[in-house]
Amino acid sequence: MKRALLLPVLLLGLAAGLLSEPPDADVVLTNGNIYTVDVRLGRVEAIAITRGKIAAVGTAEEMQHWVGPQTKVIDLEGKFVMPGFNDAHTHLANAGQGSLSVNVEGTRSIAEFQQRIRARLSEFEPGTWVVGRGWDHSLWQENRMPTKADLDAVSTSHPMFFTRVDGHSAVANSLALERAGITRSSEQPEGGEIVRDADGEPTGWLKENATGLVSGLIPAPTSEQRQRGLLLALAEAARYGVTSVQDNSSWEDFLALRELKQEGKLTLRVTEWLPFDAPLNRLEEMRKEGGATDPWLKTGALKGVTDGSGGSLSAAMLEPFANAPDNRGILLYDPEQLKKMVVDRDAAGFQIALHAIGDRANRVALDAFEAALKINKRRNARHKIEHAQFVHRNDFARFKELDVIASMQPCHLLADMRWAPTILGPEREYEGYAIGTMRKAGARLAFGTDYPVEHINPLRGLYAAVTREFEDGGPEGGWLPEEKVSLEEAIRAYTLGSAFAEFEERRKGTLSPGKFADLIILSQDITNVSPSELLRTDVLLTMVGGKIVYRKEQAD
Repeated sequence: MKRALLLPVLLLGLAAGLLSEPPDADVVLTNGNIYTVDVRLGRVEAIAITRGKIAAVGTAEEMQHWVGPQTKVIDLEGKFVMPGFNDAHTHLANAGQGSLSVNVEGTRSIAEFQQRIRARLSEFEPGTWVVGRGWDHSLWQENRMPTKADLDAVSTSHPMFFTRVDGHSAVANSLALERAGITRSSEQPEGGEIVRDADGEPTGWLKENATGLVSGLIPAPTSEQRQRGLLLALAEAARYGVTSVQDNSSWEDFLALRELKQEGKLTLRVTEWLPFDAPLNRLEEMRKEGGATDPWLKTGALKGVTDGSGGSLSAAMLEPFANAPDNRGILLYDPEQLKKMVVDRDAAGFQIALHAIGDRANRVALDAFEAALKINKRRNARHKIEHAQFVHRNDFARFKELDVIASMQPCHLLADMRWAPTILGPEREYEGYAIGTMRKAGARLAFGTDYPVEHINPLRGLYAAVTREFEDGGPEGGWLPEEKVSLEEAIRAYTLGSAFAEFEERRKGTLSPGKFADLIILSQDITNVSPSELLRTDVLLTMVGGKIVYRKEQAD
């Protein structure tokens, strides 16, 4: 017969106020090194899980009170446990479809880029579209943008379209440009650019809204293809310990996720963003239809894009890029129009997440949020700026003043450090991914990856945040070392901070009684190793709602 439960465990557990023995738990994890991220609890040895939630935490001895005949007991053997990661910025559908298309990520030359495509051509019927993603010219030995001629050398019988790793520009071959009606006489689309050579001929490189001239012709994936791609993305997330995402995919992809949920195949929790540009009445319909409370799949913030990216030289800047004195990037909204749209949507009770890379885009986004606060006086709206990569020194304090969350992706540093100092120049280099300054200014931080722009592995993001060095080391001491944050701060931003960014801090983000049993077991204690070891840490097990959704096998 069980002994009466100790008072400390009663206070921590879900014993419904009873002073008698607790009910049997479904699962008990014991003999572990459990990092709860809850400042009140610190580290514990064991966790009891009932009906998908954490019932109690404490010592291994205390958790024995929760063990019954049907309880599954997992002996952690001293292994490190922490809350599952909550990726505050993903594109699951893009990742999934990217896995089904031609992946050119990581190519180191134009020749390798071409060969990756050439190797897959036999899989496509003649005349059909060949598409893919992931090229990054800054990795190529030629260090130049690809052109239609580069793609024409691979095939002129397939229309071809390949997006850059950041998703803000693309290259198309001649047949794709022809089908889109893009010629030397084409007018520049609003909010985009058809890049031309010295003779005025389109090169094939398209920026921002110009990409839609071609991408709009590509057949949409079928429902079966959507689900197949999403399952690949879900498996990848589970493998790397991601138990929740805040996702920017299409409404059709949300419906595909709902089908997966109904079939019991959803292995992480998804808060799906809605399109900021959609009419307000349509947004209200989508919110009602999609729901806003389901613990597995719900709608969330409205996602808008105010500018481009640094890598494509389309981020909206207050002053020209240091290496392109005639280029201030592309601002995709008239500032007054953006203010009106934000005010209207804020008044309707929506949370808003605005993509802003350049310092001008960040200022315009903050101005819009300020206007909404003054007019609507709505507190706890938890509006967000996604990326906040280049922020003018006068604007950091405004994040706290306006209660705007800085939703940042430290892992971008691992690629962007190659070129960010060059485009910013020495006088503005301080703007680059200033996570430390943002934290010191009192802004709330939420971390993510921008998957598939970067790999979904959160440990890369932790490494970037605490070292600001490349994955193979350097620059010595880190780029702008004053912008580092501690590992504890980085973990918090990737768990509880991200949960706060989706109004879920009461249900996620720490291993506290009453919260979802979303947790991971790692191969080593990441709080007690050198930063470089973060990159050599494996996820051994991922659990969502008390159920194991990934377990590392010996062959992995």
